[in-house]
Amino acid sequence: MENVYRSDVEGAQALVEKYERLRQEIGKVIVGQEAVIHNTVLSIFCQGHVLLVGVPGLAKTLLVNTIGKALGLGFSRIQFTPDLMPSDIVGTEILDENRQFRFIKGPVFTNIVLADEINRTPPKTQAALLEAMQEKSVTVSGKTYQLQAPFFVLATQNPIEQEGTYPLPEAQLDRFMFNLMLDYPSYDEEVAIVKNTTVGKELEVEPVLTPEEIVYFQQLVRRVPVPDHVYEYAVSLTAKTRPHTAAAHDWANRFLSWGAGPRASQYLIIGAKGNAVLSGKYAPDIEDVQRVAVAILRHRIIRNYTAEAEGVSIEEIIQELMK
Repeated sequence: MENVYRSDVEGAQALVEKYERLRQEIGKVIVGQEAVIHNTVLSIFCQGHVLLVGVPGLAKTLLVNTIGKALGLGFSRIQFTPDLMPSDIVGTEILDENRQFRFIKGPVFTNIVLADEINRTPPKTQAALLEAMQEKSVTVSGKTYQLQAPFFVLATQNPIEQEGTYPLPEAQLDRFMFNLMLDYPSYDEEVAIVKNTTVGKELEVEPVLTPEEIVYFQQLVRRVPVPDHVYEYAVSLTAKTRPHTAAAHDWANRFLSWGAGPRASQYLIIGAKGNAVLSGKYAPDIEDVQRVAVAILRHRIIRNYTAEAEGVSIEEIIQELMK
């Protein structure tokens, strides 16, 4: 893929064209949800993972399956349940007919993994995804197996069913680039959804990219130059979230018990780079950082009792920090 485009500028222009085609293909099946689709595709080009929060029946599985088809990637779904074991995710060793141990790969060995209702399984099993998400590899019986590139985890959580759930540890939450909230469709969108899904007609999604092209575009996004003032804005925004520190914002001191770590600053810059390229720009500005800030910071800062008592949401706090 390195020699297909004569320059990074030409590659960036090609990425914009591919992205528009991607949106058209995904739009054949998914009605509305433009922001969620944009951020999910953006995270793939930024080599990030997504935590998707929404009530049942909002087509979360269909969304990731459709994106996988449009990207030309392999897809597997893991239904997280209280009895799920780590070996059900990464795979296990068996004794074959020759009395030799042989490793049978689990569903994590694909391009896109849908971890459905990830908070329904105990922390030990949740942790089985940690190495895969961070290192792009899994270790079984002391032997390390590399995952194929590109690799992307999309995990879903249900915001209303609280019984029988295990909160995700902060270390695992921090591995997700974005936390996206999936909302109900509008009235017109729901009418279109019902029309499309009750006629027995299968809509074909054509693949727009190859895995090799995606890897090339991921490397291209990393090479996008960033002005110093954008770096400084991203780092200062993250620093504002840390209560009772020198750089803390008044709202952080008042409403937050915990702030975001350095990985938030890294993702703010990488997300801004990707957003700039998909918008047809060759370098990100402060608006690109702000465009991705809520989805990046939402799961990295923790409200205190005062914020909960006064009904101040995480989103309101982030918006105030960006002013």
